[in-house]
Amino acid sequence: MQKRRFTDQMGRLISVPYPPRKIISLVPSQTELLFDLGLEEEIIGITKFCIHPRKSFMSSSKIGGTKMLDLQKIRALKPDLIIGNKEENDRKQIEDLMDEFPVWMSDIETLPDALKMILEIGELTNRLDKATQIAVKIDEQFSNLNRKDRPERVAYFIWKDPFMVAGKKTFIDDMLSRCGFENIINQSRYPEISINQLIELNPECIFLSSEPYPFKDEHVKNFQRTCPDARVCIVDGEMFSWYGSRLLHSAAYLASL
Repeated sequence: MQKRRFTDQMGRLISVPYPPRKIISLVPSQTELLFDLGLEEEIIGITKFCIHPRKSFMSSSKIGGTKMLDLQKIRALKPDLIIGNKEENDRKQIEDLMDEFPVWMSDIETLPDALKMILEIGELTNRLDKATQIAVKIDEQFSNLNRKDRPERVAYFIWKDPFMVAGKKTFIDDMLSRCGFENIINQSRYPEISINQLIELNPECIFLSSEPYPFKDEHVKNFQRTCPDARVCIVDGEMFSWYGSRLLHSAAYLASL
């Protein structure tokens, strides 16, 4: 099989058997994209968190979690392409895999990064036409989102014990800004926050994500008591943080908020 060279989103040049026939995906949102590109026969391994599409999740081989990969199982599957992400996967494990296999890595902080990833994975897997259709449709949907005259100030919680929020330089932050919200967290990435700090920041909205921590109604009530003037609700974390073909559903959902 011939090989082609590709540059991933971390600027690394990799050589891949083309088109790849044995693909392992290490990230849920990119796994869903690969299935939506029609690569059911080529995907030989996914993580235990790659829950969409449900039917494919049930029938696919699992190779551990995103940050705790089963390297022995991956080696036994002998992939000719592994697709991961800088933030979601463990650096040491990825470096180990890079010594043995072609590993293409995404690095995503914004919607343009996500659209670029979709197109590049389409080219990487010989599915560029389908990937282009998906990317164009996503771009159109987000372009039609109406911006608010005055953005509402929001805190977006992703974790409890300790409380952690989405800050700047995250895909979630970019999604918030696109649907008319101003992230009140000025730190980068995912800082911890105390209840006293939250009260001082005085958000107009508090979003409790459905993932990775599964916030429930009881948490909504607790936050509402803490910040009685804020609008507190649970939001679909997939719509804010999955940067693959799930974005086809995100714009409409974000508009509803």
